[in-house]
Amino acid sequence: MALSLSITRRGLFALIAACSLFVATGVRAEDPYITVASTTSTEQSGLFSHLLPQFTKARGIQVRVVALGTGQALDLARRGDADVVFVHDKAAEQKFLDEGYVVQRHDVMYNDFVLIGPKDDPAKIAGSKDILEALRKIKDSRAAFVSRGDKSGTHAAELRYWKAAGVDLDAAKGPWYRDTGSGMGPALNTAAATGAYILADRGTWLSFKNRRDLHIVVEGDKRLFNQYGVMLVNPAKHPYVKKDAGQAFIDWMISPTGQQVIADYKIDGQQLFFPNAEKP
Repeated sequence: MALSLSITRRGLFALIAACSLFVATGVRAEDPYITVASTTSTEQSGLFSHLLPQFTKARGIQVRVVALGTGQALDLARRGDADVVFVHDKAAEQKFLDEGYVVQRHDVMYNDFVLIGPKDDPAKIAGSKDILEALRKIKDSRAAFVSRGDKSGTHAAELRYWKAAGVDLDAAKGPWYRDTGSGMGPALNTAAATGAYILADRGTWLSFKNRRDLHIVVEGDKRLFNQYGVMLVNPAKHPYVKKDAGQAFIDWMISPTGQQVIADYKIDGQQLFFPNAEKP
């Protein structure tokens, strides 16, 4: 590891290794690599396991992924502990860009959020295409609801929907509403174990196996659109950022080749993510 790296970054990599938080594709000490701070959905859906080996084969650059909620991923990049950020909260991403922590933002792909719930459907919302009305009914019935509560892109979207539904969540919270402070997979496990409603990204839901009696109860509302973006951490703020290798990753992701690799990722014949990078 380069001697110029900060103590913060060295400590981060030690933590990553100890806790097995990164996804690597056969990383060797002598290989060039970048660190990508990314949302948990890109990892837990299996997308990165499909995509990263193909990038490494094409460009000869290994990728270490720190999978966190979007807010935590941005905090990581703010400290200079990542080279690239790959997240899904466009408003937060734009603010991050305006503050100068990254140099450019690119749309990469999208999917959608879905509201998951138990088969007995205590809030009587199954089949609805109105996420706001569904949330109001969950609140009114005090049906169990699990929130990621981790400042992730999914959590930010959930909070936006509660607000748009006219629900004062701070006032309405009670035993029915459970903050887990966890990634999408663990939060889904909690919902499955307790028979609760939960907002999830479709990609992670399709790859999730421990469903028990959970199923999709609300989908198809245009407000559930879920955009992903990729950004290079600003080397002017953090000179040790691997600018060229990081940009190579971004360029490949938004290239026709990278976009096709994203489109090709399917589970049981269902496409999880839909590429939408602007053509050069």
